[in-house]
Amino acid sequence: MDSVRSDHHPRPAGGSPNDPRWRGGPAAAVKILVAGGFGAGKTTLVGSVSEIRPLRTEEELSELGRPLDDTSGVETKRTTTVAMDFGRIDLRPGLALYLFGTPGQDRFWFVWDELARGALGALVLADTRRLADCFPSVDFFEQRGIPFVVAVNCFEGTDRFSPDEVRDALDLDPGVPVLLCDARLREDGKDLLVALVEHAAARRQRTPVRT
Repeated sequence: MDSVRSDHHPRPAGGSPNDPRWRGGPAAAVKILVAGGFGAGKTTLVGSVSEIRPLRTEEELSELGRPLDDTSGVETKRTTTVAMDFGRIDLRPGLALYLFGTPGQDRFWFVWDELARGALGALVLADTRRLADCFPSVDFFEQRGIPFVVAVNCFEGTDRFSPDEVRDALDLDPGVPVLLCDARLREDGKDLLVALVEHAAARRQRTPVRT
C-alpha cells in the first residue's frame, strides 16, 4: 500500500491534518507503522485508537519461547504478536490511517521490511523499564529515512522521565518528536498520530524534490 493514495486528486504534501486541503473529496489512505520493543504497548495502542475491530495475531508465550523472549520488566505479559496488528482510524475527514503494529522480537524482524514498504511514518513505543529495546526500531527507521515519533508509554508504577531525558538516552536527532502517553487512552493515541502526520508532512516540505 502506498503511503498516501487517493482515487482522484492527491492530498497536499505539506501542512497539518487540520489543513482545509485535506478535507472533502475522496479519502486519502495513509499507512502508519507502530513499532517498539517487546511488551511496549503496540497492540494496546492499535486497539485503543482503531475504529474497526483490530486484527491481532497474538499467541500465548510458551516455555519453548522463554529462552528467546526476554520478559524482564514485563513478567506479567502472557501473549506476543507473531505477525502484525492492524487497525484503521479516520483522523480527519478525508484522511484515513491504516495502522500496522510490528512484532517486537528479533526473530520476527524479517516481517518489518515488507510492512514498512510505502509507510508514511512510524510510531516507536518506548518503555523506560527497557529503553534499550527501542534502539533497533530507531535504527531501522533512521536508516530507511522513514519519519518517526517516539511515544513513551507511561506504565503505572514506573519512574517518569522527561521527553528531553528520553531523547538524550536514545541519542535522537533534535527534530524527532518525543511524547509521553498512555497507550490505553484513545485521545493519547490520536494525539500521537496527529503529531506523526504533521512531522512527516514537515519532513516532506524540507526534502528537495528530485527531478
